[in-house]
Amino acid sequence: MTTILVTTANGDTGRPMVDHLLNEGFRVRAMVRDDDERAQRLRDAGAEVVLGDLLSLRDVRTALNGAQRAYFGYPVGDGLVEAAVIFAEAAREQGLEYIVNISHFQARPDARSKATQNHWLAEQVFTWAGVPVTHLRVSVFTQWLLYISGLIRHGRYAMPFDPDSRFAPITGSDIALTAAKLFTMPEEHAGQALRVTGSVEYSHAELAAEVSRVLARDLPFEQVTVATFLELIDIPDDTARLKHFEAFAIDQREGRLAGVTDTATRITGRPLQTVEDFINERRSEFELPYVVPSRD
Repeated sequence: MTTILVTTANGDTGRPMVDHLLNEGFRVRAMVRDDDERAQRLRDAGAEVVLGDLLSLRDVRTALNGAQRAYFGYPVGDGLVEAAVIFAEAAREQGLEYIVNISHFQARPDARSKATQNHWLAEQVFTWAGVPVTHLRVSVFTQWLLYISGLIRHGRYAMPFDPDSRFAPITGSDIALTAAKLFTMPEEHAGQALRVTGSVEYSHAELAAEVSRVLARDLPFEQVTVATFLELIDIPDDTARLKHFEAFAIDQREGRLAGVTDTATRITGRPLQTVEDFINERRSEFELPYVVPSRD
């Protein structure tokens, strides 16, 4: 039976990917940083859990030992290129059959965002290693809405982007299913960079209107600076996100996130989750547990 290593297995993409791969009949090894309740849920689902750090060659070698295929994901922050080099070297040593690497939709060598440029560099590293790889260049995660769920609960919708910038958000679970399906047919997509979006394109103002409709709330779009946004979501000192979001705002203004692809629907063979589906699954995160009395 083929064993697949899933890195960042407690993340928005990693968690559902474990379930999808188990359903496809693979043996799954889930790599996590902490042995907590989330790790136990992965064990309960049927995965083998290994503890490790993607910036440790020893840990990655151990995690990949005996695996044939692997998913590589890395959170926003420093260390992506180093982690990719470590992972690629360990994969090369072990003769890995196939890697699915998650990247940015707008990945390119001259990206303003260091995080986005690093995703492009990570793509090159995996290609140089000679291990068959598919790069999933993913659009904006619908999970972005969770950044402001606390604001939405109190009637405010604020984002650090232009209201008319366009993009087609996709949920982490749909990205996970797309990657899981790729593992069933690696020969068809190895060596490719696939651009992946949701099925519906919005401007930020239009997305605010859609969230308003689903929640039956008046949530007019409000544009704030990136620094103010980070303060609003309680991570004012996150320099990596500050720089990335500022560059990301320019990318959106230039239309680098615009457009819709059928990649995910074609590979998964099913409709993608809508924004309405996403919100309804998590309504408790967007609504107060009590009724706010009228001021009238």
